[in-house]
Amino acid sequence: MNVPVLEVRNLVKHFGRVEAVRGIDFAIQPGTCFGLLGPNGAGKTTTIEVIEGILSPTSGEILYKGRPRGRAFREEVGIQLQSTELLVLQTVRETLEVFRNLYRRRAPLEELIHTCQIQDILDKDNARISGGQKQRLLLAMALANDPDLIFLDEPTTGLDPQARRHLWEIVGRIKRLGKTLVLTTHYMEEAEILCDEIAIVDAGRIIAMGSPRDLLATHGDGAVISLGADALKGRMPEAFPWSLRQSEAGLSIHTRDAGETLKALVALGADLDHLSVRSFNLEDLFIALTGRELRP
Repeated sequence: MNVPVLEVRNLVKHFGRVEAVRGIDFAIQPGTCFGLLGPNGAGKTTTIEVIEGILSPTSGEILYKGRPRGRAFREEVGIQLQSTELLVLQTVRETLEVFRNLYRRRAPLEELIHTCQIQDILDKDNARISGGQKQRLLLAMALANDPDLIFLDEPTTGLDPQARRHLWEIVGRIKRLGKTLVLTTHYMEEAEILCDEIAIVDAGRIIAMGSPRDLLATHGDGAVISLGADALKGRMPEAFPWSLRQSEAGLSIHTRDAGETLKALVALGADLDHLSVRSFNLEDLFIALTGRELRP
């Protein structure tokens, strides 16, 4: 096996008495997209900022290509922060050119423009571009030095669905170039589409890690049946044979056999007017592992 591009060993970060990161371990192989998933406050961004060198670790070890981080790490990584303010009275083209000139190794300008699809906004002032256009510019800035390792910290937060999917297409294009990516997100669909391996983080710890397919197979394959809140009409059996979750929105049943569960619901006289059936997904897995909503 290749030497990991990035390896994190027992990473810990405290802010006074607050334990933001509590012993995180993972290794990322070249050419993969590794996702750190979890709700706001789980420790994702703190973990990434320690790895990037923005924050100092309380303890632990971080290796880049098998060695402690040094000049090569600073020169060969690209970073898209969760929030970045751009200079006003400067165009998109000027911003990108200035950023490229900060590095000795530079990606070709036209390649950056094409990859991140910013052709139509090059002459616009930074203050006059949309949220989605800004995220594409920030991604181009993260690629300015033709990095081997790219950090994307919640790159689609706040974007509308169309802009989010547009950015997914661009990240997919970057993956096909063989780049290694670290993506933090609290959108499970985003992780399922983009990531080869994911680590679910909660309260500063990794609670599950693997490929999306393997995690679902290990922790809860099957289907989710949704019903109205009053679907069972008080006829809940004492020993309910499935994983049942009740909220104001209704009832959710996680089952390995949707057909048998539907038969049992009919036998109970359940109201099936608002019934829906779908595959068990990563958001269901998060809730099953943590016992609470993904986005509180």
